[in-house]
Amino acid sequence: MDLAAGVGLRLRELREAQGMSLSELARRSKIGKGTLSELEGGRRNPTLETLYALTTALEVPLSTALRDLGSPARISGQAVEAVLIERFEADASVTETYRIRIRSGATQESAAHAPGTAEHIIVHAGTARVGPLADPALIGPGMHGSWAADVPHLYQAPAGDVEALLIVRYPR
Repeated sequence: MDLAAGVGLRLRELREAQGMSLSELARRSKIGKGTLSELEGGRRNPTLETLYALTTALEVPLSTALRDLGSPARISGQAVEAVLIERFEADASVTETYRIRIRSGATQESAAHAPGTAEHIIVHAGTARVGPLADPALIGPGMHGSWAADVPHLYQAPAGDVEALLIVRYPR
């Protein structure tokens, strides 16, 4: 099963398990009903931004829509390409680990995730500008940073691609 079909099926299952209509998920996520229908039907490739909007509206971690697809899920957005490496579930949290690339000169603004969500980055190469929109930090090679991800935040590569490890921790 390809990514679009696998993610679409998983989104439909998550929505139906919550007894939510297509219209209600479209309203909560601010994703058009037609787009959502195409995603659930596997006829449209999801972007990172779209998946975050949908999983936030469903109140589940992003990896819930990406897991069990048979191979590492690679998803791209406006500026960030992410590969889900691992998902770890504990009593108090779900932790996701992604290998990411932030494309040179690109900026991605992420909407707030669930309350209490935090993100951590370790930069391997390049310099990233990441964190809350109001106060992002510059993180260079070999450095790490953390920020609350329950507020709007950004990813940016001001000069050259950035290769990094991103850890996202969602409270249960």
